[in-house]
Amino acid sequence: MRPDILSFVGLIIAFMAIIGGNWLDGGHIDALLNGPAMVIVIGGTVGAILLQTPMNVFSHAIRLTGRVFLTRHNDMSATIRKMVAWSNIARKEGLLGLERVAEEEPDPFMRKGMQLMVDGGEPEVIRSILEMEVDATELHDLQAAKVFEGMGGYSPTIGIIGAVMGLIHVMQNLADPSKLGSGIATAFVATIYGVGLANLVLLPIAAKLKTLAAYNSKYREMVIEGVVAIAEGENPRNIEMKLTAFL
Repeated sequence: MRPDILSFVGLIIAFMAIIGGNWLDGGHIDALLNGPAMVIVIGGTVGAILLQTPMNVFSHAIRLTGRVFLTRHNDMSATIRKMVAWSNIARKEGLLGLERVAEEEPDPFMRKGMQLMVDGGEPEVIRSILEMEVDATELHDLQAAKVFEGMGGYSPTIGIIGAVMGLIHVMQNLADPSKLGSGIATAFVATIYGVGLANLVLLPIAAKLKTLAAYNSKYREMVIEGVVAIAEGENPRNIEMKLTAFL
């Protein structure tokens, strides 16, 4: 795992732009801090998405959040070199020569493919089993991304609800000017929280998870092609040329 610098930089720039713009316009950061508005927007958004989402999908989405900031990068070039080396071993020692290599492989998906190959599985059977796992994993990851996408859709609407509640509070206290300020602040700040949370955090996270899911599927498709090619006894040079097309 290593930090995804762009995610950290993007988040910092987004919030600094909002805070900095407010400061340049003569505003103070205290004006953007409002506890009731935060409770309304965050609590309402989380509650709505929990009502919509099965628990296993929601928990998977929370686990995947770490990938946005700490990502495990699968190096395709290094994997191609590794698979070419495996094909050379298979040509010299046969598929059973890869048994020890399969046991030491840290990537569970690659290890599974190699184990199927070493056990004498037919190439098309190996492809079918691995492709089913790729499809299932991608679907699960995309469902997790839709959790944040859904939260990004609810958040601005909850912000509007907070704004309306703030205005109701204002109307109920027109006779007491001392209470008008807090009600108006809640009204406008709730809208900022709702729209800002959606467009600066939730929707970007959803888009990032979709991008990562697509990349991981592409990477695993490359692994499948390599494993099947080794199982079919293809020439290592041909395997390298075939896999390089995924770069």
